[in-house]
Amino acid sequence: MTRTRSLASGLLTLSAAAVLVLASAGGASAAPAPSDGTANPSVASVTVDARGAADYWSPERMQSAVPGDTLAGKALERGNRSSAALVEKGKPATTKGIKGTKGTKGKPTIAQSEDPVSHIGKVFFTLGGANYVCSGNAVTSTNSSTVATAGHCVNEGPGAYATNFIFVPAYENGAAPYGKWTAKALYAPTQWVANGDMTFDTGFAVMNRDSNGDRLTDVVGGSGTAFNQARGLAYTSYGYPAASPFNGETLKSCTGTASDDANNPQFGTQGIPCDMTGGSSGGPWFIGEGSDGLQNSINSYGYNGSSVMYGPYWGTVIQDTFKRAAKS
Repeated sequence: MTRTRSLASGLLTLSAAAVLVLASAGGASAAPAPSDGTANPSVASVTVDARGAADYWSPERMQSAVPGDTLAGKALERGNRSSAALVEKGKPATTKGIKGTKGTKGKPTIAQSEDPVSHIGKVFFTLGGANYVCSGNAVTSTNSSTVATAGHCVNEGPGAYATNFIFVPAYENGAAPYGKWTAKALYAPTQWVANGDMTFDTGFAVMNRDSNGDRLTDVVGGSGTAFNQARGLAYTSYGYPAASPFNGETLKSCTGTASDDANNPQFGTQGIPCDMTGGSSGGPWFIGEGSDGLQNSINSYGYNGSSVMYGPYWGTVIQDTFKRAAKS
């Protein structure tokens, strides 16, 4: 049986999280639950107390944060409840993107270095007393304030929601040119929040306005999104891998054609050639080459000894989660 792994590729042990037990500043104000009763049973959400979150993330805490991919590994260890019957087929849908201040073009090789992209950044948060880092991307939304990331970067799956959640767009070598954006709400499919179902490992964070009163994508731009698309498309994925041989300080990309996960077909996921490691979790997958395409998945997990990155299929459940976050 093939062993699944977090994107840290076994280079970061779970015990590393224990070294970084730190006090939490901001807190979640509700337990995991469907956000709209029977009307939207596939969506769970929580309101976040953002007080102190930006100040909490000192350069030292950002530097020492554990790659959040270890949380995906923990979810897998708790037992996955994905079912082949849940592989979705829905009506294709897309939303248009907002052009950012800077873009890049992907390269057809594994883990290439990229210049910062205004709408792609690092996500920092606290779970279980430890500090974590993931990747994320600002997406076009009704509220102009929504970030897409991995489900395991907003909720343990199953378990607690993240606190001290911030998004740092265009991060590079400690620089935060657009500041630290704090979250006011976190959204994920109920299937992730209740069961840690890898089929639905996607989350969305709604960010507060900045100190000038501006909304996120009005400042950094945002990507359009696509749902219920054909399988086997060509993608470019982005992220901030932090485990060796990377250091999490610069943006990386991978480009390739997606294929189904033959090891665990019940996940309904697809993989592309990519050797990004821990910290890249939640980074966006764009259809085509470069960062100007429609986002259609995120970095989710990989396997020991394999240079393939897998991402969830964005079907109707993840589309519903995005819609709920985007209009909140």
